[in-house]
Amino acid sequence: MGGDHGPSVTVPAATRFLAEHPAANLILVGQEGVLRPLLGSLVSDSRVRLVHASQVVGMDESPALALRNKKDSSMRVAINLVKNGEADACVSAGNTGALMAISRFVLKMLPGIERPAICAPLPTVNGHTHMLDLGANVDCTPQHLLQFGLMGAMLVAAMEHKERPTVGLLNIGEEEIKGNEVVKAAAALLRSSGLNFIGNVEGDGIYKGDADVVVCDGFVGNVALKTSEGMAQMLASSLRAEFKRNWMTKLAALIAISVLNNFKKRFDHRRYNGAILLGLKGISVKSHGSADELSFGNAIARAYDAAENKVLERITARLTQLVPAAVEETC
Repeated sequence: MGGDHGPSVTVPAATRFLAEHPAANLILVGQEGVLRPLLGSLVSDSRVRLVHASQVVGMDESPALALRNKKDSSMRVAINLVKNGEADACVSAGNTGALMAISRFVLKMLPGIERPAICAPLPTVNGHTHMLDLGANVDCTPQHLLQFGLMGAMLVAAMEHKERPTVGLLNIGEEEIKGNEVVKAAAALLRSSGLNFIGNVEGDGIYKGDADVVVCDGFVGNVALKTSEGMAQMLASSLRAEFKRNWMTKLAALIAISVLNNFKKRFDHRRYNGAILLGLKGISVKSHGSADELSFGNAIARAYDAAENKVLERITARLTQLVPAAVEETC
């Protein structure tokens, strides 16, 4: 029910996803009177289940109020399904703060992890990298950054089958003496953690693909992400304007159209939609609120892949090695 477009996007995205993933099952959570008329052929699909939720969390609603006053919201009901084992993952394009608050309250944190982190893939010159935190935690301690590195590494190991993914710490320079005290202390912890830590990564190193995982606090990560998205939009707009300048540039655009289409596809942010809230005892995935059908479908696929590749189990197993006593207490 959430996002800028609601069911007019999420339901068609569900149809697309099921067509591409014949082994998958979906539970669509929301106001039945709104959803059912949009289902079309999904009405008779045995892989689809509709669960009614009477309330909707507004995109600008206070997370605290949503948590306290909307216990029958589509977001809360969907996360409860994960908590109860009826679903393997939850996907929402709704209010980010509310999703974070409700997910943390309902699913609880993994032992040894103090805060959840938003992790998403970003394109690079040789593929993609995963970056976290992208906005959940504005202020972080060195221990939080260590935990983010651990979770990011286990995510990549599980989903991309890399046994020792490289981990970098976002900083203002590659030298060990660079950065504030929190970053320096975090680097020391990461260096002695047993992770494949390659040291500091500068901002341009994100897109060079210097590391499989880039770690930072949520303030820096969100600014870097939004700056990158704005830069990409500006370049695309400027390129279109240049190609439309006169008949010669229009002709050049026609000649280069295949190259331009491949470039657009490679760096299309919709292909990378779906940020996992790592650190929870369950899989919760946040889609862009402005997601279209293709974009939201990719967020569903990301949640499906995380469940299929047992990301949660991989992170928990690694935590067992680091904090066995804490894990045993929760069993």
